[in-house]
Amino acid sequence: MRNLSMMGMAAALAAAVALWHPNAAMAADDKAAERTVSVSATGTVTAEPDLAYITAGMATEADTAREALARNNAAMAKVIDGLKAAGIAARDIQTSTLAVEARYTQAKDGRPAAIAGYRARNQVRLTVRDVKRLGEVLDIAVSLGANQVGGINFDVADAERLKDEARKQAMANARRRAELYAAAAGVQLGAVLRIAENIEDLRPVAVAPRASFAAATPIEPGSRTLTVEVHVTYALR
Repeated sequence: MRNLSMMGMAAALAAAVALWHPNAAMAADDKAAERTVSVSATGTVTAEPDLAYITAGMATEADTAREALARNNAAMAKVIDGLKAAGIAARDIQTSTLAVEARYTQAKDGRPAAIAGYRARNQVRLTVRDVKRLGEVLDIAVSLGANQVGGINFDVADAERLKDEARKQAMANARRRAELYAAAAGVQLGAVLRIAENIEDLRPVAVAPRASFAAATPIEPGSRTLTVEVHVTYALR
């Protein structure tokens, strides 16, 4: 009888070990992990640009580097003062390029290239906070003597708020889609387990400048579209 009792205890212990074996626990976890649904959805917002960036500056030439720079300084001071007088704040005028470089003659008939003079360049990056005035600002810069005008870029000042709106749309679309799948499968949607996102950002729009500008230069900023894509995993119950 004692042997039978010992055998019964051993069998019970073996069953308990099997029940709590790590492999058994992992199998239970895997089974629970299978009760999920993963969906992807997007949210999109469109905005009109309310910021514009342009570069404007001067290139001057002279026989010496000092003279080229002095001429450039005087010319750029006139441009910058005129832009400020036109309503461009000092914080919206930032030097982007300042260089003095030699100009060379072409090598010819066996003679090496030689220094023919010097060129000074100074450019500023302008932030125009009223896009409707962009054409006017370009005209003012050119009329003040600017002979180098760089690319025009448009942007949106409150991009983060727009991203948040797109995120809300994307999450609402994701939940609607997940609920549809859950209902079709005869189960209920549970808690959110994981969220990941991809953003097609509101990058500035580049516009090729024209070589010269006439009065009331027409500028069309167009519109920008921002899309947020979310990947969401829900538990099912």
